[in-house]
Amino acid sequence: MSYVPRLKQEYKDKVISALTEEFSYENKMEVPKLTKIVLSRGVGAAVADKKLIDHAVEELSTITGQKAVSTISKKDVASFKLRKGMPIGAKVTLRGERMYEFLDRLITAALPRVRDFNGINATGFDGRGNYNLGVTEQIIFPEINIDRVNRINGMDITFVTTANTDKEAKSLLTELGLPFKKN
Repeated sequence: MSYVPRLKQEYKDKVISALTEEFSYENKMEVPKLTKIVLSRGVGAAVADKKLIDHAVEELSTITGQKAVSTISKKDVASFKLRKGMPIGAKVTLRGERMYEFLDRLITAALPRVRDFNGINATGFDGRGNYNLGVTEQIIFPEINIDRVNRINGMDITFVTTANTDKEAKSLLTELGLPFKKN
């Protein structure tokens, strides 16, 4: 028997039936799925210091367990001293087993380490069933050694779902365990 991540099994066992009951889907293939999680980080100070991009890529790779890539600027911006083609950030896209493993670690280990944490905002939906979450410090992840961090930076985490509405996506993410604030 092969390994199946805990949240993937929970999705199959509980989430599909709960969402089918809530939204009265006729077929289990209609139930929204989490397709990918994208972690991205902009490093604006990388215009002056190229090593910051390497640190950002290394930290994202450590957090996710998958190699991150640096992103490059698409156009020149004179006021930021930015040239087209310069590395300016880092990102990593997680799918499949790694996606569920990261989500599990985010919910059970990282988010509870946020100072004064009382849930995440439910205002980050984009109208098409995707959710964006901003994290202010990368040190909430247990994989990051605080002694090796040269600068505290945040990152954006995007949850891409197959849901058609924000209500469906919020129900899916709540069933998977994301702790939204109570209104």
